[in-house]
Amino acid sequence: MTIIARRLVLALPAALLAAPALAQGFPTQPITMVIPFAAGGPTDTVGRLIAEAMARDLGQSVIVVNVGGAGGTLGAQRVAQARPDGHTILLHHIGMATIPTLYRRLAYDPVNGFETIGMVTEVPMTLVARRDFPAQTLQELVAHVRRERDRINLANAGIGAASHLCGLLLQSTLNVQMTTVPYNGTGPAMNDLVGGRVDLMCDQTTNTTEHIRAGTIRAYAATTPARVASLPDLPTAAEAGLPGFEVSVWHGLYAPRGTPAPVIERLSRALQVALRDERVVSRFRDLGTEPVPAERATPGYHRRFWEADIAKWRPIIQAAGTFAD
Repeated sequence: MTIIARRLVLALPAALLAAPALAQGFPTQPITMVIPFAAGGPTDTVGRLIAEAMARDLGQSVIVVNVGGAGGTLGAQRVAQARPDGHTILLHHIGMATIPTLYRRLAYDPVNGFETIGMVTEVPMTLVARRDFPAQTLQELVAHVRRERDRINLANAGIGAASHLCGLLLQSTLNVQMTTVPYNGTGPAMNDLVGGRVDLMCDQTTNTTEHIRAGTIRAYAATTPARVASLPDLPTAAEAGLPGFEVSVWHGLYAPRGTPAPVIERLSRALQVALRDERVVSRFRDLGTEPVPAERATPGYHRRFWEADIAKWRPIIQAAGTFAD
């Protein structure tokens, strides 16, 4: 055996012992959870609930830092370029699947710059309109949109927002082009929908449920395979006559590329504990969603799901021809 080979053999047991030790010693300081959107929004709400529950299991504070701007890419860039030791993580939504196509020039790798930790939740979307919109049902809405086309105003919270993506899918499904009205955030878009200044919007139950219940907007369908528990009387798009119009806003946790596997596994275990927390489950239910099952809150499942969603959205975004840069 050569000297080099002997050294490798001797070093192997130490390396095997180091991995569990690394996980056992982690975390050694508070963890920063970057949320790439403004405080108070749906992703921020999800993130803060998870951060609090994970902190109890990890024995260290999980501090939420909002780094908004550029469709969530500024916050994602901060995490991609952070030290890969597990003390800086990212909570992002479905935008992680669309950024690789929406943005053609980025200062970080939007796919290979991250390690996946696990999925968190999938928030259903709802197709809604101003209260006095003439269509009473989804089938009437489809006929009206196909007839009026670009005379219909379709609001969204900005390029890359969940409402923008859902709107793209709606137009692709109906093979029509409406007049899109981008806003700087969900709040202003919803305010104008409630005020009757725009016609349609497709957004998360976390933003629409209270308005639907109050009757300040008209709801046509949920974009999920099954009905939403918090809105049991609202049919799914398929039930209402529009099969294939399915989209949900999934959230996941990420760490910088190169974060050691034992640390990723420790974070994933803490996430799974958080998703079983009674307060998290209860608050998610109030928001019209629920935690993903434990097997989906894993690095491997998360990576496969993410890559499949990138492939799903790429042709839709390319066909629309609207990019963020």
